[in-house]
Amino acid sequence: MLNYSTYVSSIANLMPVSTTDVGFQTMLPNMIDDAEQRLYREIDFLDTVVRDYSSTFTTGTRTFGLPSSIGTFFVVNSIYAITPAGTSIPDNGTRNALTPVSRDFLDFTFPSSAASSVPAYFAMTTQTTCIVAPWPDQAYQAEVVGTIRPQPISSTNSTTILSVYFPDLLIAASMVFAAGYMQNFGQQADNPQMAQSWENHLQLLLKSAAVEEARKKFTSQGWSSKQPADLATPPRT
Repeated sequence: MLNYSTYVSSIANLMPVSTTDVGFQTMLPNMIDDAEQRLYREIDFLDTVVRDYSSTFTTGTRTFGLPSSIGTFFVVNSIYAITPAGTSIPDNGTRNALTPVSRDFLDFTFPSSAASSVPAYFAMTTQTTCIVAPWPDQAYQAEVVGTIRPQPISSTNSTTILSVYFPDLLIAASMVFAAGYMQNFGQQADNPQMAQSWENHLQLLLKSAAVEEARKKFTSQGWSSKQPADLATPPRT
């Protein structure tokens, strides 16, 4: 497990450089952003999936802005319309799942607010908005399930899911960027293999972490939570 202080000191020790070095301090935010964004994109971490039901559909309007009280959604997994209208807590009502479709389908099938009802379909239009159909006939509570980007590790946010549960990944991904910062990536560098060595190490860690995350979500071999068994024939079902 790492916190911001131990993370910074670990990276500085591996580079090696003083934690107070001006260049290091200037580079640090960019390194954190590069490492975290890469890891969040490459692995669908269970802890980045959230439910947000802080928004409602607007009566007679098909455009719906995704809620952001927990964070900005980068990937939407599911959207639910909660019935009956006026039910603010999903567990106190009924979740009506919206089916993801194309915008063309919605434009063709539901071209106007005629036959407004409980939304049953949605199509993403921007990073933060979608359109739904049928057009809502009441202000139903909406529940959105999807992936967000957690706040980056910093002096004011001392731990993240990466620093707590995947400290090895965070260190390795950071060192790939740090090696580039030190210009250890070419034939003329003091250590020309440094960046590639960290990249190879990171790839090994990513594979094992991806398997573990799949097990947490019961998407491992045979849709189970078990470790994939190389000798199992046929695979688990």
